[in-house]
Formats: sequence, structure tokens, C-alpha cells
Amino acid sequence: MGALQSPGCYGEYGMNPWIAIGALALVGVLIPVGMMSVSALLRPSVPEDSKRATYESGEVPTGGTRIRFNIQYYMVALLFTIFDIETVLIFPWTVIYGSALEGGVALGPVLVPMLVFITVLVAGLAWAWHNGAVKWAKSARSESQVQAKR
Repeated sequence: MGALQSPGCYGEYGMNPWIAIGALALVGVLIPVGMMSVSALLRPSVPEDSKRATYESGEVPTGGTRIRFNIQYYMVALLFTIFDIETVLIFPWTVIYGSALEGGVALGPVLVPMLVFITVLVAGLAWAWHNGAVKWAKSARSESQVQAKR
């Protein structure tokens, strides 16, 4: 063995493990690029104006393509994403929580970080609620129906 090589530096076959990672990355890039290149060469090219038209599930498109959506759809999607990610982060913690306590770890170091995390999320939800982000905007039609019932 040379002076620069340690016995544990290379794998079982005397090969650097980074070569396998590099080869995997190269294959991961070359396969999609190769598929797109072959597809671009083999596909028929038939330029038509109808291909650039908006597709409305087989219906003839009416009106413009730029319409305004209620911002509440965006806010609900953002809040859902935040609390969905919260669930994804809490679930593994709950699985590890029991085994950590059985392993002799004190309750404080295990529980405090998750309580801080949940407190920040609840504070964010309270802020969003206070600013009206979770309050759905009422349309003029629904307001007139409420007035008619009174």
C-alpha cells in the first residue's frame, strides 16, 4: 500500500465509492437527455394553429384566458401545504418519541423542540386567522340570499 492510501479508503474491490455515485449521476442525466433527443429526432413535425389553441376538454374555448381568481384559493392552498408539511414532520417525531423515552432520554430534551415547533405553527395560524386569511370572502349573491332570509 502506498503512503497516501489507507486500507479502509476504498471499497471491497479496491474502487473508490465516489466513482459509483458519479456513474449513477451520469446515467441519471444521460437517460432523460437521450430519451428527449431520440424523441425530438423521431417524432413527426406537423405545425398547426390548432395545436397552439387552449384545450378545454373538447369544448370550444370561450372568453379570454386571463381571468381573475379569488386570492382565497391561493391562501387555502398555502395554509394546506404548511399544515400538511407539519404533519409530515410530526409523524416521524411521534414514532421516535416513544423509543427515545424508553432509551433513557429525559422528557424535556425530547418534548421541548416539538412543542416549540407546534407553538410557532399555532401562532402562524392565529396570525392568519386574525388577518382574515382563513375567512372565505362572501360573494354578492350569497350576501343577498342572507338578506332575503332575514
